[in-house]
Amino acid sequence: MTARLADIAAQAGVSEATVSRVLNEKPGVAAATRASVLAALDALGYERPLRLRRRGTGLVGLITPELENPIFPALAQVIGQALTRQGYAPVLATQTPGGPTEDELTEMLVDRGVAGIIVVSGLHADTTADVRRYARLRAAGMPFVLVDGYAPQVRAPFISPDDRAAMELAVTHLAALGHHRIGLALGPARFVPVQRKIEGFQRGMRQRLGVAPEACAELIEHSLYTLEGGRAAGGALLERGCTAVVCASDTMALGAVRAARERGLRVPRDVSVIGFDDSPLIAFTDPPLTTVRKPVRAMGQAAVRALLEEIGGAHSADAANAASAPLYSEFVFLPELVVRESTASAPGVSPAAPTRPAQGA
Repeated sequence: MTARLADIAAQAGVSEATVSRVLNEKPGVAAATRASVLAALDALGYERPLRLRRRGTGLVGLITPELENPIFPALAQVIGQALTRQGYAPVLATQTPGGPTEDELTEMLVDRGVAGIIVVSGLHADTTADVRRYARLRAAGMPFVLVDGYAPQVRAPFISPDDRAAMELAVTHLAALGHHRIGLALGPARFVPVQRKIEGFQRGMRQRLGVAPEACAELIEHSLYTLEGGRAAGGALLERGCTAVVCASDTMALGAVRAARERGLRVPRDVSVIGFDDSPLIAFTDPPLTTVRKPVRAMGQAAVRALLEEIGGAHSADAANAASAPLYSEFVFLPELVVRESTASAPGVSPAAPTRPAQGA
């Protein structure tokens, strides 16, 4: 049955223009008014447009980057388990090179009628991206939570590790082992976690070794979050005389280890390497990797709790009354250093008492 704007407007007690805005998902309509129009549509026996049909209360969309980095499947598993305990099932949507974009995956999930969406390491982490896409998502009434990244102009819950503290932990550990020439290998500079890691690295180098931030420039190398990216960045830092390399992911750290061996250097006798994430199986590499453990379980569970609050309406607000909308927070979780066998005293420095590994390492 074709819906007539006049009938729906009369039933809902609003103007035909308002009905049109609701049916076309335009912003500027109060949540209560939007609900009245949809209720009128149902009461008159009209079929809702696909995107306005009642969401599947048992489904939650989860958008992740590629799954080659084992930290993303680990996070997806934690989120999936937490959702299952609450009676929801995750719909995993993974970005792949040449595949659907984040916007296309979001549209697909909305069309599937999910109750909410969790985005991991999405465009909210890219300082050059247009974040108005999230405003449009909120205006459409879709609850969502953003993990690994932060954009202050976006009204949503954010879940992040403390990237600054992570790098300070790594630098403190290496400085205690006598290293003075410490390099940092990480991803493209436009990403928020990368910028925060650089800030933490600079702070640690200044406080522990007296190295000014401007002097850190040659100790920082940008690449990709891959084995080859770590190999290239690690190799460049070794060529600059670094005796230790801190990497922004465990995968990059394994690439840095390869770069050291290609130059005839031994890890950790000649070069120390630290990763980030504490990915599954990383304790069984050769050598077992010292790393900064990302609080995956705490972050995943927090993301689900925040999304359930959004779904429940605890923080929902329509675009029309944004001025009265609540402030959103970034929930930041502390990492921990896990000392294994890829770090040792700097060459020419007498071995010091070993740093105590984190519990459960």
